[in-house]
Amino acid sequence: MRAMRPGLVSVTFRSLSAEDVLRLMPASGLECIEWGGDVHVPVGGLATADAVGRQTREAGISITAYGSYFCLDASEQKGEPFAAVLDTAVKLGAPSIRVWAGSRSKASADPGHLRRAAEDAARIADLARAAGLVICLEYHPDTLTDSIESAGRLLNLIPHPGVFSLWQQPTGPDVAQCLDSLRAVLPRLHHVHVFHWSPDPSHRLALDEGENRWRGYLRLLAASGRNPDLLLEFVPGDLPGLLRREAASLRRWLSEVEETAGLGTGRRNPAPETGNL
Repeated sequence: MRAMRPGLVSVTFRSLSAEDVLRLMPASGLECIEWGGDVHVPVGGLATADAVGRQTREAGISITAYGSYFCLDASEQKGEPFAAVLDTAVKLGAPSIRVWAGSRSKASADPGHLRRAAEDAARIADLARAAGLVICLEYHPDTLTDSIESAGRLLNLIPHPGVFSLWQQPTGPDVAQCLDSLRAVLPRLHHVHVFHWSPDPSHRLALDEGENRWRGYLRLLAASGRNPDLLLEFVPGDLPGLLRREAASLRRWLSEVEETAGLGTGRRNPAPETGNL
């Protein structure tokens, strides 16, 4: 198995059942998955979570994360408790839970929202850690992780061993800026969402069109010693028939980068140790 495993974010195919998503993966050489909490494994659906977890393991696929929509400093106030998210993730057998880093962008967030989001993250990380899980902050526009500075500020306010970060390629910035953003979260990186879009996020491009960018990101990851799972998120037209092509590109680049770096095909190690940015 590769040190960095290629996988899938299940929301890529919201129109498919969990069973159909799992059928697509082995033929595409994908090894791990983040199950979404909106369609495939809804929060509180413990029987569904248990069944999907069992089916995933029977298919030989590892679970990287439970992709929740719990939002720091927002969800609890709306009557959406983290306890229900955690119970669902435990039933699924997920080692980590994706959460959203607040409900406002850096530009519109006041210091109070940043402080409360950090406190909320530490609180839920304590709950997750007691159950043997960690949390991962979504790296996304219109949240507190929408820039290098904002993500760093938030993570540095949460010196908790159970709080990590995701990373995805920001749409718009040039490749140097994207590399800087990836480099900045490396000490806390858990896994990566892989896609290639035009500056207009509604226009999803073939991954091959971002080959130079993604080879650069993979080289940085290989050189860093980190070994995050690399999960394909979205394909052009949301077409299941394109998954094998998109996965083949990612697997080829990953194999070539790791061979060049002398990494071979080792098994993925546990999640990296946390640390301040």
